[in-house]
Amino acid sequence: MTGLGAITPIGNTAPETWAALLNGVSGAGPITQFDASKFKTQFACEVKGFDASKHFDRKEARKYDRYAQLALVSATEAIEDAALDLEKEDLNRIGVIFAAGIGGIRSFEDEVRDYNEERGPRFNPFFIPKIIADIAAGHISIKYGFRGPNFATVSACASSTNAIADAFNYIRLGKANVIVAGGAEAAVAIVGVGGFNAMNALSTRNDSPQTASRPFSGSRDGFVLGEGAAGLVLEEMEHAVARGAKIYAEVVGSGLSADAYHLTASHPEGLGAILVMQNALEDAGLTPDAIDYINVHGTSTPIGDISEVRAIKQVFGDHAYELNISSTKSMTGHLLGAAGAVEALASVLAVKNDIVPPTINHAEGDDDPEIDYKLNFTFNKAQKRTVRAALSNTFGFGGHNASVIVKKFEK
Repeated sequence: MTGLGAITPIGNTAPETWAALLNGVSGAGPITQFDASKFKTQFACEVKGFDASKHFDRKEARKYDRYAQLALVSATEAIEDAALDLEKEDLNRIGVIFAAGIGGIRSFEDEVRDYNEERGPRFNPFFIPKIIADIAAGHISIKYGFRGPNFATVSACASSTNAIADAFNYIRLGKANVIVAGGAEAAVAIVGVGGFNAMNALSTRNDSPQTASRPFSGSRDGFVLGEGAAGLVLEEMEHAVARGAKIYAEVVGSGLSADAYHLTASHPEGLGAILVMQNALEDAGLTPDAIDYINVHGTSTPIGDISEVRAIKQVFGDHAYELNISSTKSMTGHLLGAAGAVEALASVLAVKNDIVPPTINHAEGDDDPEIDYKLNFTFNKAQKRTVRAALSNTFGFGGHNASVIVKKFEK
């Protein structure tokens, strides 16, 4: 990892996001992007203070859905952070794998609502390019002239972890020197909130939005919808060392699995979660005791949090009690297809800086009898410790599971 970029509900850059994570800042608040007064859930974790005109000219901005705008902003920051000299790089060997779980849902909603049957169809000529989930990857490659592997991964909330895993594997296979990986999502929209409300998936804690995302607490009642993006530059090690790149951490393993159980619910015993973590450890050539921190999926849903805890105890055994565990979704909300990229970024910076961001919003005594609180969930306050290696979990509707492992870089 040689470059990081982010735009999230708690920061408009990677450094801002990291500082807010360490300080336990909640990104939740009343929805401002539409009138949510009639919805069961009236709050979300929105990106704040984002002005597209500061990044794109007016004509250009009209071509992009909000999710693609956020993707471009985060990828640009990551590429600039990596300090690649593109005049010296072989652009045929630089790729983009950028994920979205849904894609341009806001543009889809706008066009359909604007359709008038009597007037006849008058669709925006950019409608299709704005809504498809792969278009952010295309825009990034066009902006920089990157001609290497270029596509999107779509696996619901595991999407951008899949993107990182694919980037890792394409570089290992010798298909590219550098890949810009990540994910973006902007689903704080009428159909996004309405759809998740219909599934009873979202918290309805309208009287206290900032405390609504409370993973592993007994009173949790669903996830908080978020939006944003993160970009990460993955680079072949010798290529990075040769150009004197700043190296945040080394990606050493990834794992994939399926629950094969239910459309939306995780397996109650965490079978898919167990397998994906075991696969990541095997791929990395690491034993469980090499991991110091797990950035968990931890969405604050009644079933999901329990099954993930069971899986961690199964995989890590006694070492589970030596781990730091935290859910940064307690601060960012759930960014759907962008979640894995934001959480991988947090994991990389935990390894780099030897500090673990907290799981906020847990109150004394607000416990779930199904959760083992002897585990260190890093409640409410960041904790300094040596982080040799970190594992990041993401699980998606459809039973998709993806994990990546990063560790301190050693020449």
